[in-house]
Amino acid sequence: MSCAAGCVHRCSGRGVFSPLHPFTPSPLLGFFALLWLTTSVAAQGTKDDYERANSVSKWTAGKVIGGKVNQPNWTPDGEKFWYQNNLSGGKKEFVLVDVVKGTREIVAEDKLPKDAKPVAPPKKRFSDESAEDDETFVLAAQPRRGSESPDGKWAAFIKENNVWLRDTKSKEEVQLSKDGKADDSYGRTYWAPDSKKLIALKTKAGGDRRVTLVESSPRNQLQPVTSTYDYLKPGDPIPLPKPHLFDVENKKEVTVSDELFPNPWAVGNEHWSKDSKHFYFTYNQRGHTVMRLLDIDTETGKVTSVVNEECKTFFDYANKLYVNYLDDTNEVVWMSERDGWNHLYLVDLATGKAKSITKGEWVVRGVDRVDAKAREVWFRALGIHEGQDPYHVHYARIKLDGTELTKLTDGDGTHTIEYAPDRKYFIDTYSRVDLPPVVELRSAADGKKVLDLEKADATALLKTGWSYPERFVAKARDGKTDIHGYIVRPSNFDPKKTYRVIEYIYAGPHDHHVRKNFTPSPYEQRMAELGFIVVKIDGMGTNWRSKAFHDVCWKNLGDSGFPDRILWIKAAAEKYKEMDIAKGVGIFGGSAGGQSSTRAVLAFGDFYTAAVSDCGCHDNRMDKIWWNELWMSWPIGPHYAEQSNVTQAHKLKGKLMLVVGELDRNVDPSSTMQVANALIRADKDFDLLIVPGAGHGAAESPYGNRRRMDFFVRNMLGVEPRTK
Repeated sequence: MSCAAGCVHRCSGRGVFSPLHPFTPSPLLGFFALLWLTTSVAAQGTKDDYERANSVSKWTAGKVIGGKVNQPNWTPDGEKFWYQNNLSGGKKEFVLVDVVKGTREIVAEDKLPKDAKPVAPPKKRFSDESAEDDETFVLAAQPRRGSESPDGKWAAFIKENNVWLRDTKSKEEVQLSKDGKADDSYGRTYWAPDSKKLIALKTKAGGDRRVTLVESSPRNQLQPVTSTYDYLKPGDPIPLPKPHLFDVENKKEVTVSDELFPNPWAVGNEHWSKDSKHFYFTYNQRGHTVMRLLDIDTETGKVTSVVNEECKTFFDYANKLYVNYLDDTNEVVWMSERDGWNHLYLVDLATGKAKSITKGEWVVRGVDRVDAKAREVWFRALGIHEGQDPYHVHYARIKLDGTELTKLTDGDGTHTIEYAPDRKYFIDTYSRVDLPPVVELRSAADGKKVLDLEKADATALLKTGWSYPERFVAKARDGKTDIHGYIVRPSNFDPKKTYRVIEYIYAGPHDHHVRKNFTPSPYEQRMAELGFIVVKIDGMGTNWRSKAFHDVCWKNLGDSGFPDRILWIKAAAEKYKEMDIAKGVGIFGGSAGGQSSTRAVLAFGDFYTAAVSDCGCHDNRMDKIWWNELWMSWPIGPHYAEQSNVTQAHKLKGKLMLVVGELDRNVDPSSTMQVANALIRADKDFDLLIVPGAGHGAAESPYGNRRRMDFFVRNMLGVEPRTK
């Protein structure tokens, strides 16, 4: 084992030379072999390739013109707006749009309406995490929290772990609860609208696991520095919050049975009814197979279930829990996958009866607005347009009774929209990985297009040799389901040559990960410029398709959709002969992608023959509690060990490079080190790169990225990097 810059270890359990089968090639055979290598890889892995790869964002910058409506300025009557286009050479133009006449014209700056103002950005309450979809959930008004009662007579506060009241006039203090302790303390409080009742959450303390990191090479001193931080892992004891009810008038607690919320992962979405007779909250049971909307009768303390979701797998609370209370009609808008697709339901809070708002073989991606007066929901959907990519984001509106579904967008791409101040019109921008942005003005009443506004021009970009990522669809392991991905080729692509194939993987079940909107410099382009064809795929087990599609991940993260990915790559290689997969496919990824890329060469080593894994969560028992228990469930069972790369390390085939930052606070660095230890114990050869001072994503550092590129050039192209 040797040590070089960046603390790089070449771990060799056994030698690669064997004297058992000596072979002396003939000079002629050597000549032809050299000739073949020269013609097939001479233009790959060179200094020029590296320079081009590392400057993708530079040589693609400014090569796409237009395709934006920058800060529209609307007139007060909502009939006109203008915006500015920045042209090449520092020039600019002003565009005036008349939405009533449906006209667009270039005007002089002094001809712009003086009373037009830009639209204020919306106030975000809860942001969606999709890279392509940064819209906002509009949540219901939250219940009154904190100290002062609605009538102003009392202030609730926590003292010595218990709930106290203070008369706001006399300042007299009264202790309401007596059972609070340091490890079982009261916290958040919620006043009833009539100020006669109070709910307080009492939380029993959970575990106290801490992870210690060692910074080997601090900048300001010679000696290493240690740091610790809180980091619960799957199976650890967790805080247990439970609501308690207090009668403020009589200064006593009303017993609330916890029979329907015995083991909470979390309680939330707290809400008082207008008449103060009911307190509602959601209960997410640990293990995430039970989600309930519960109702506390504040006269008796009796708890009943309004909504009861019990799943055989998991309730995706991190992405699909939506609760919007409609006080005037005593209803709630609820999101659920109960019919196999993510949809909205209208639930009667008194009876628990649920009616479908949306339905069909498509999914609701998020709710933008609930208009209680108009009895309608404005939302985003995926798969709502048959024949389009099922991951495209579209906008729609529907009545709460499930009628009058209005699809507001229809362009073949993924959409973002910006409403006029009066919401009568909206500016719709859509694109695909193979379609630069298109901007249209549409009516919010029916979604019909009013006029075209802008269309991006990628002519200059295409002249560089850059080509659009190619969308490709193949069947999944079931022979029926479509699997979507794309293919990225180098800018100097020659259709007469063949190229080794590398997959960039991220299979985290919290989302889908194949980009759907346009960018002139996709992440995969950098690796492709070295002389590879790079693919990105969403296999089964990822999010935002059917519930069955998503459920493949449950207790099965090691699967990572590989049966689907392999079929997809084989189908693509069958169609495109330039894709050379005969000698194996490369793969790389970070975090959950690091777990998957290592898994590829452990479980599917006959297909994937070279892998780079950055900051991988290789054993789900070692990673953060929330992410792993959501997909792998609780309690911890033998399935955790079965999915562990540590357990499976002895099955390694091909080449593997592990990368980790010593200060990673997202995934415990020990997760990577335990895989390394298991590989050594199994006498397997592999590369290990530990980056001092680096956190999560160490392979994205300049050094880490260069080492990753070198790894694939050496092991897949068979040449020494940057030698020509």
